[in-house]
Order: sequence, then structure tokens, then C-alpha cells
Amino acid sequence: MKVKKYAAIDVGSNAIRLLIMNIIKRKNEEPLFTKSAMVRAPIRLGSDSFVLGEISPKKKKRMIDSIKAFKLLMKVHKVDRYLAYATSALREANNGMQITAEIQKKTGVKIEIIDGHREAEVIASTDLYKVVRPDQNYLFIDVGGGSTELTVYSHGKIVVSKSFKIGTVRLLKKMVDKKVWESYKSWIIKNTSDYDEMSVLGSGGTINSLFKLSGNSFGEPLSFDFIKEKYKTLQSMTPKQMMVDFRFNADRADVIEQATKIYLEGMKHSKSSVIHVPKVGLADGMVKLLYKEKG
Repeated sequence: MKVKKYAAIDVGSNAIRLLIMNIIKRKNEEPLFTKSAMVRAPIRLGSDSFVLGEISPKKKKRMIDSIKAFKLLMKVHKVDRYLAYATSALREANNGMQITAEIQKKTGVKIEIIDGHREAEVIASTDLYKVVRPDQNYLFIDVGGGSTELTVYSHGKIVVSKSFKIGTVRLLKKMVDKKVWESYKSWIIKNTSDYDEMSVLGSGGTINSLFKLSGNSFGEPLSFDFIKEKYKTLQSMTPKQMMVDFRFNADRADVIEQATKIYLEGMKHSKSSVIHVPKVGLADGMVKLLYKEKG
């Protein structure tokens, strides 16, 4: 049996995350992937990128400090290999490429800015196959700070996917107009209406937080009625109340209502009665991708 450590740095619109995983290789068996560490830095790059069009010097410094800290943590954990990807916040910032070049110069960490399609592909390389049943149809909804990735699965395969500029930070800043919501709705109806039955797979910090509130066992889906009820509850609360009552972090409390709406609309327009929460995301997919490429 051999054990390796791989890591993923996910530079998102709401937070920057470092995921370190153990890869346990076993003879004549599938490798085991177990989480060794997860660190989250709530920098919220999207509030600069989507509003100002660029990342401010203040947030750039925080970003550089975070990457330096992540690099030290990877050294302490004796990480063998890592990947670093950035999504919509840096993708849309006028100085996104300039910042990644500066980070590489100062930290040695190379960050690749990926598009929405690539993001959906990487997420699809996770353990979704353990949740996706070959005889069922699914709409996968991955909600981020700057964008939401939609993917339709049927018979265990990807049918179609699309990225929408609907994210928690954009909604918080009131930067999503009716036309974008209509496009989101129309795409879901067009690509799911031909299936007799459709379930939703949810990915992102918000749906994981809602799952914890449900008290459900891992693998047990959340119902449409539960999501709808929680959405009404969240609408009636302030972020400070959520931090006290639900123990949310500040940067989760002020966007969870917006994110819940995205999932709720996805379930509604795909006529899904349940949402499964496999607890996988971009960082998980990056580690799996590293393993497939490097072993």
C-alpha cells in the first residue's frame, strides 16, 4: 500500500480554498481519496472584479498572503503535487492575468485561469459516479460566487453543460438582471423537459450548509419542500441572526439566501422533487484530475 498527498488551490469569487487529500493506493483495488486538510480564506475577490472590473491592491495583497500560507501548509503536509485554478472573479478582472503572473513570481505557485466549461468538466471528474445512477437523469447545479455551472447527466453520461453569470456575490451586489434569470430558466426547461423524471445534484458551500441544517444522513437527499421552507426562513433573518442561530461564518451568512434561490429555481424549472448533496466540488475534481494524469 502506498500513500501520496495531492492538493488543490481553488481561487473562487467568494473564497480561496486549499484542499489536501491522501491518495491511498491498494493492490488490485481502487485508490482511496481521504481529506487530510481544508483551509478557507474568505477574501471575496468577486466584490472587486464584478463591481470595479479589477482586483484592488488591498485584495491582491490578501490573495498573495493566502497563497504564501497555502504553500507553507503544503510543505508541512509534504504534498507531492498540486494544481491551482481560478474561476470567474479572476477570469473577468482586467488585471487577472497580471495578478497570477505576480503571484507566481512572488510565491512560485502557478495559477491557471479556467473558463466555465472547463470548470464543469473538472467537477464532473469527481466521485459523482458513486451518486449518479445509470438508470436516472440528473441536473447538476454548482453554485459559486460569480457563476453557476449546470450539467445534465443521463445514463451516467454528460449530455450538455453551460455556465451562467449567476453567483452569490453577483446577487449580493444586485448584478444579475431579469434577462440572465430568464436565460437560466429557459436553458433548464429546454434541456430537462424531455426526461420523464429529473433529480438535482447540488454542489457548493451553501448546499452543504443546508444539508447540515437538515440533520439528514449522508446520501439522503433534501426535498424541494425543505429547500423552499429554508429559503423563506433565511429571507426573514439577518446575517447576524444566522451567524448566531446557525453558526454560519460571516461570508456564508450574507450570501446563503441568494444561493438557496439559485438551487430552488433549478429544482423548480427541472421539476425535481429532491436534491442530492454528494459534497464534491472543483477542488475535489482537481485532485482526481492530478491522479488521472500523474498516478
